[in-house]
Amino acid sequence: MKKILVIIQRSNGDVFFSGTLLKELKEFFLYSRIDLLINDDTLQIAELLPGINKILKFSYVKKDTHRWKQEKEIIKKIYRKYDIAINLTASDRSVLYSILAARKSISAIEKDSSKSWWKKLFLSYYYYFDSNKHIIENNLKPLDYLGINYEKKVLEIPVSSKSLLNVSNKLKNLHVENFLIFHPSAQYSYKIFPLNRRNQLLSLLEKTNIPIIVTGGTSEIDINIKDSIPTGENIINLIGETSIEEYIALSYLSMGYIGMDTLNMHIAASQNKRVFAIYGPTNLKMWSPWSNISMLGAREDNYINKYDNITVFQADLPCVACGKAGCNDQHDESLCLNHIEPEHIYLEIQNFVNDQKI
Repeated sequence: MKKILVIIQRSNGDVFFSGTLLKELKEFFLYSRIDLLINDDTLQIAELLPGINKILKFSYVKKDTHRWKQEKEIIKKIYRKYDIAINLTASDRSVLYSILAARKSISAIEKDSSKSWWKKLFLSYYYYFDSNKHIIENNLKPLDYLGINYEKKVLEIPVSSKSLLNVSNKLKNLHVENFLIFHPSAQYSYKIFPLNRRNQLLSLLEKTNIPIIVTGGTSEIDINIKDSIPTGENIINLIGETSIEEYIALSYLSMGYIGMDTLNMHIAASQNKRVFAIYGPTNLKMWSPWSNISMLGAREDNYINKYDNITVFQADLPCVACGKAGCNDQHDESLCLNHIEPEHIYLEIQNFVNDQKI
């Protein structure tokens, strides 16, 4: 297997969790060249994965404006150029790409035969995408067909020396040594802790006497949150002031992570940091923080779910976790997040801080 194409047409988290698969492929096929085909909005994280030869991009903007031109260009670049194509998403487009890219193709497919019957005919191997299993367990299934043994450990993205130096100097200037990260944002607003609950939690975290570094990007959601973060002696608002590489370095130097279920949380978990994660409607079995210690994620919904160095907070409601994009499934408000008590989160964090004896 000299030329391998891995297709991941979903979110940043899917790309991040492909790292273990890519590592195992590279180690098994020693002289292989691995290319990625991703959505262009996941490029930043894809570029940080080690050992990648080339990254091909699909754009949803181009899909709306130059659909067939883009499809033609992508197919031209991949058609029969690879010895094997591995597709981690079950969408029609990504399956078709994998079939066209190589004579040997492995792909996730839906269990619904009305959607997947044609995929079974043309794929060399297929597996069912299982929403009751963690995303890393789904992503590693292709290795079973290739006879490759593996460990279910999430790959830790290497910290660049430049980013580590930049972040260390910034912390030095802030006179900060030991600190916790608080990440209040997410890619989608339906995943975000409500303003009053967030500020109540930050007010409580002030009592820990540990600097709380608030992080975030430069999206509209992040900037709106930045302007609403309360001031405090131990609250350091760095939203919009770190790149993704610098965030990885910041997480590496931190005591742990507090915040929403987003890529930043998964980065902290991969570094074996202490994680306090706040979950709304997200499918916990598939998207919980993965523990590299016992190589498992959360197995059931619970208002406080503890395993290894991870604590997950959910609402104690019968509808949790529904897996919808907000209560109306239209990316609006998730009312379950209003039922998570900041006091419960604070007490768990305070116990952790007390154990550190700082």
